[in-house]
Amino acid sequence: MTSGPERVPAPEPEMTHVRYRVLGMLFLLSIITYMDRVCIGSAAVDMQRDLGLTDVQLGLIFSAFSLAYGVFEIPSGWMGDRFGPRKMLTRIVLWWSVFTALTRRVTGFYSLWVTRFLFGAGEAGAYPNSSCAIARWFPFAERARAQGMVWMASRLGGALAPLIVVPLQRQLGWRTVFYLFGGMGVVWAAAWFAWYRDDPGQKRGVSDAEIRVIREGAPPPAGHLPTPWRAVLTSPNMWAVVMMYFTYGYGVQFYFFWMPKYLVQVRGIKDFAPYAALPFLLGAIANGVGGWASDALVRRFGLRWGRRTVGLAGLGSSVLFVFFSVILPSYALIGGWRAPVAVISLALGFAATDFMLPTCWAVCLDIGKRHAGTVTGFMNTAAQIGGAIAATVIGYFAGHKQWNTAILTMAAMLLVSSLLYLVIDASRPLVAEEEGARF
Repeated sequence: MTSGPERVPAPEPEMTHVRYRVLGMLFLLSIITYMDRVCIGSAAVDMQRDLGLTDVQLGLIFSAFSLAYGVFEIPSGWMGDRFGPRKMLTRIVLWWSVFTALTRRVTGFYSLWVTRFLFGAGEAGAYPNSSCAIARWFPFAERARAQGMVWMASRLGGALAPLIVVPLQRQLGWRTVFYLFGGMGVVWAAAWFAWYRDDPGQKRGVSDAEIRVIREGAPPPAGHLPTPWRAVLTSPNMWAVVMMYFTYGYGVQFYFFWMPKYLVQVRGIKDFAPYAALPFLLGAIANGVGGWASDALVRRFGLRWGRRTVGLAGLGSSVLFVFFSVILPSYALIGGWRAPVAVISLALGFAATDFMLPTCWAVCLDIGKRHAGTVTGFMNTAAQIGGAIAATVIGYFAGHKQWNTAILTMAAMLLVSSLLYLVIDASRPLVAEEEGARF
């Protein structure tokens, strides 16, 4: 008796990895975002001299960005949910690039304040819309790591800014630097609009196997859903996230705009670029590690304590490092250069907050789900309000040579931020709270 033909197993479906190319585009975006945002801090000493600005005026100019960013963050995040990150990120990047370039035309306090305000209005929504793209293109189990890569890139941008701005402005002047930085965003926006698609199912080259991975644990896109405004505005969980990021935003504002001036005025470091870059270099590493740790702890302990543990550890240790920076003024050799231990402690404090950063953005995706843009917009608005207050307060303390007081207020805010993680619960999504509600 002869056996029939042997059954050949069906081939495994092809697995593509287009989502990692999406992440690569968001990685580049984040670098450009922070280079454009932070470059004013590296140019501030020359700008302040050329435009005749006081420390208080400089603080108000720094706060103009945060104020506008905060005002327009929620509508920009909501529009990402409504119209998709393809159109929104294209608009956002083109807008802020124009006002980055126009910074070269300012003539004094008022024109610079208006330009920075409009720059902030344009950049608002960049990270909520990046989160929208991550929510659409990445499965639940990979989202914190994806957020970690995006925020790692932001810190690389922050580190590159002083290293690039300082030598360029020596050769070309600070006005030309802003013009060159504005051009980078235009190139990215054109590439993004041509290549990216909001729905992975509509992107050529994405296999069915990858789409199944992307949609693991999440329903396929179902068009625009009504925003659960009642749940957003009344959820204690949501307000805990908002207050956590408000106090965090206050606590880290110093690093983005005031660090170079602190290094020159307090530490007497004229060649400040490597020192100003140090917090961002350490932060880049911390973001990558923090995103990985968050996803690993979620797999082991669940959403609630997985996310919470990283938040408590990161922000709690940052409080200690920032506090130590006030009481440790001695020097040490780091990589062949003599660095104040206080500066190193400040840099470690920033890295510790960055260890937490991917987690808080992943929490927004956890509780916001299809409304991730709106939820992240609310959270980031709070940070910008905190940052705007901090920029003005630090300007006041800087003008009165009370830098230690400014730094201790940072530590106090970061302590409050860390304690709020005790009430944040990433396992309680807004969609569950909105069931049966009418909007």
